[in-house]
Amino acid sequence: MARTLTLGILSDVHYASTAEQARGADYENVGIPNSLLRLGVRMYRRFIWLNEPLQKNYLLDRFIEQAGVPDYLIANGDYSCDSSFVGLSDEASCQSARECLGKLRGKFGNRLRVTLGDHELGKVSFFGGRGGMRLASWRQARNSLDLEPFWRVDIGCYVLFGVVSSLLALPVFEPDTLPEERPEWERLRVAHLKEIREAFRALKSDRRILLFCHDPTALPFLCEEAEVRARLPQLEQTIIGHLHSDLILWKSRWLAGMPRITFLGHTAKRLSSALRRGEHWKPFRVRLCPSLAGIELLKDGGYLSAELDPDGRQPIRFHRHRLPR
Repeated sequence: MARTLTLGILSDVHYASTAEQARGADYENVGIPNSLLRLGVRMYRRFIWLNEPLQKNYLLDRFIEQAGVPDYLIANGDYSCDSSFVGLSDEASCQSARECLGKLRGKFGNRLRVTLGDHELGKVSFFGGRGGMRLASWRQARNSLDLEPFWRVDIGCYVLFGVVSSLLALPVFEPDTLPEERPEWERLRVAHLKEIREAFRALKSDRRILLFCHDPTALPFLCEEAEVRARLPQLEQTIIGHLHSDLILWKSRWLAGMPRITFLGHTAKRLSSALRRGEHWKPFRVRLCPSLAGIELLKDGGYLSAELDPDGRQPIRFHRHRLPR
């Protein structure tokens, strides 16, 4: 009889190297000319989202101590604080990700699988309108950190897939890119989709799928692919990160189908574009892996583990673990 295997899953570590920490707690406020908005951002950080985001490295150490040694550890994106908002093309952010992944690789070795998050590639800041996706960040992820865009693990009747959400959702994130870089981003997206289609097409009908996708914004675009739609009955769970808290996931589901907002700036347009198609998340059976820190309002950070029967005689059992801070 095959033994039950264990998976550990963490997401949204947002580790900060010394160089990122040197930018100070107010790094988000740089470039925001309105003093009332700057105050609002501070209050939002302090009481709702995450206070002192550059000072949470100890949570990764706490996770490594607490998580044991699972058969596989899945890291589901966002390894730096991306304090310059251009992803790994910023050396300070790249150093953060390098240190974070170095600790995970040092503990878990070849048991580790790593999914790219949106902050690896860069994204326009929530309030200040700075930054965006950069091809230099993609090259750093591939060449400096040795991250694979698409990965696969076979465990008995299960297959685990990891995909790059920002590439799949490029039609939403395209305004975050530089005009001269858009043709290359589109080429990368086409190649990524081709690899995903081939993998789903080749699956046998008795295989069960676990999908790891950092940002659920990508899921409606996956649903457009016939090869993916044909295998949705075999998909047991899609593990996402990005939202940090089940409260945000609940709100996202409640707002699914909302109209696109085009008159309140870049961020409102991007978020509403994602939520407009949120009803397409349902067939992917989404489960959130929280950030290690959670959100300030609830202090609900943690990680997931799962028990998996390779023969498929029992459904996967997921467990959520709190990580006190």
